[in-house]
Amino acid sequence: MWFGDDAAVLTSPPPGWDLVLCSDTVVAGVHVDLTHLEAADLGWRAVATTISDLAAMGAKCRSCVVSVSVPASVSLEEVMEGALEASLAASCPIVGGDSTASPTATVSCAALGEVPVGTAVGRSGASPGDRLFVTGTLGASAAGLRHLREQSDLSSELVERHRRPRPLLAAGWVAREAGANAMIDISDGLGLDLDRLCSSSGVGVRLDLVPVAAGASEEEALGGGDDYELLIAVPPHIDLAAAFDAAGVEQPILIGELVEDSEVRLLRGDRFVPAGYQHPLS
Repeated sequence: MWFGDDAAVLTSPPPGWDLVLCSDTVVAGVHVDLTHLEAADLGWRAVATTISDLAAMGAKCRSCVVSVSVPASVSLEEVMEGALEASLAASCPIVGGDSTASPTATVSCAALGEVPVGTAVGRSGASPGDRLFVTGTLGASAAGLRHLREQSDLSSELVERHRRPRPLLAAGWVAREAGANAMIDISDGLGLDLDRLCSSSGVGVRLDLVPVAAGASEEEALGGGDDYELLIAVPPHIDLAAAFDAAGVEQPILIGELVEDSEVRLLRGDRFVPAGYQHPLS
């Protein structure tokens, strides 16, 4: 692998591996509020959220390219500094990209990953009876944004969770290896992303628990978004907790079960309406 021209050259994957390609775009004023965050946070979030899509398929990251468009009021160097920090944290080198001027700060990232042939985990493979896990507590990012807007407790972990989400590549890899049927990263809120997984798989869900981060509300956990924890569906015979423990990965949290009736959306026995961040174009 080498770079330095307008295009990067990548070697083919070794025999027995599939390539996984994903992309994401972060736009100031739509996905990031730059009145509260720094330019470096914009770059970090674009790279980290893209790589999170690889984590949700159980892939390891190979490389990424980053394109940045910014107005004069936003530092290109600071945006790229954040992007590079995120790529280093995920061991996913930036091998190319582009930069230009624009009225709105925008960062687009495309990431390349790989998985053993035929093992990538999508959101459409869940089955009735699967147990549903999440890799951590939820609502921290939304609570962090609330603190930023209120200008309160700005040094809290909640604020850091909003500024610098981390893709859970190790957890995604372990879940895939353990035999997960379906996964999705929680970018738009547990309610909405769970609904997407259920709709894609043709199943319903009974939730027993919403794991709320300390300092957040259940409403923020269900619909706040930007947590980037993984939502994992596994057959009942698989001991996902043991697999995570053996790999030295933080224990997942069992939150419910998938059911055959695709219309069922129950939380502690009561029907809930999936909520979360809806892009203006969606």
